[in-house]
Amino acid sequence: MNNYLTPNFAFANMIPVHAQGSRVWDQAGKEYVDFSGGIAVNALGHCHPVLVDTLTDQAKKLWHASNIYTTEPAQQLAKLLVDHTFADKVFFANSGAEANEAAFKLARKYAYEHYGAQKNEIIACVNGFHGRTLFTVSVGGQSKYQEGFAPLPEGISHIPYNNIEALKNTINERTCAVVLELVQGESGVLPAQVEFVQAARQLCDQYQSLLVFDEVQTGMGRTGKLFAYEHYGVSPDILSSAKALGAGFPIGAMLTTDKVAPSFGVGSHGSTFGGNPLACAVGCAAFNIINDQKTYENINKQSQALINELNVIGQSTGLFKEVRGKGLLVGCVLTDQYTNQAGEITKIALEQGLMLLQAGGSVLRFAPSLLLTDEDRQEGIKRFEQACQNFLSHY
Repeated sequence: MNNYLTPNFAFANMIPVHAQGSRVWDQAGKEYVDFSGGIAVNALGHCHPVLVDTLTDQAKKLWHASNIYTTEPAQQLAKLLVDHTFADKVFFANSGAEANEAAFKLARKYAYEHYGAQKNEIIACVNGFHGRTLFTVSVGGQSKYQEGFAPLPEGISHIPYNNIEALKNTINERTCAVVLELVQGESGVLPAQVEFVQAARQLCDQYQSLLVFDEVQTGMGRTGKLFAYEHYGVSPDILSSAKALGAGFPIGAMLTTDKVAPSFGVGSHGSTFGGNPLACAVGCAAFNIINDQKTYENINKQSQALINELNVIGQSTGLFKEVRGKGLLVGCVLTDQYTNQAGEITKIALEQGLMLLQAGGSVLRFAPSLLLTDEDRQEGIKRFEQACQNFLSHY
């Protein structure tokens, strides 16, 4: 099959054609267990019947109206987010990068209006990931995503993740925002320490800076709570969400408070497709399934079982030195002997019929459906163990 797409993607050696739940089939009819979840997007697995019905119903009513108008689905999803979080207002976009772009622009706009043009500096963390726009790769702090795109936006500094002293030494009166992922997903499934998050809140209050949480990957039940900030007892001023928000249908959102929201006055920011009725209708349906006690119980049950089984494999093979994460966002950290081999292991896993992710060169990332069943988990683990054995046999 010819590839007519630009060469910035290295596609896997299979083409999926249909899926259901945690199972996927390719063009040849081969079946796969999906532990990747579309990179933590397919929170309810593939083709959940409630989402399919919701999308079908909405498609018969209204597809697009533009932001000259609001719509019932947009208002309904925004209300769900407001009613169940710290937030008072919501801005809808189409992706995590756009949600973060809005978050960073709002932080600077708020500081400009309340404290002056000099208060524009953003503090983020080394090895963060916030998207692929020029602004978000600049905040992200990974040179591999910035190379060749200079000059980059200025006024951004980076500190080591989970380093309170570095944050204390960097934040100042010119800081408009501190940006944190509560689990650094792209860079190794590394959770934030409670003390670090609490210190960030205290320092932001001290310096009249806004605290921004990037929950694009950790939000919508992924860590066992609706949003990961609930684990920390700390509320942000701005939060970004996407990925699982639409459970596979593209949508992003920026959440904020009545204190901060007015800085996005009429015309200050926008999105042609943001708040699309199709996306918001699916988002409402997904929200109601995710934000349910039975779903959270399944997340925590499957998380513990998955971590236990991965630890057993790690001990028997000597491949991993640590299994870490929160909820159903789990990372296996390869031992030093197998540094930078995560990509090779994911390829072998795919050959065994398991869809898996990597997070950096030395961490295997698991982000399965939040509705993962015992049967699918056990079958996926069986295929993963075989992939590990195959890797070791020819390493």
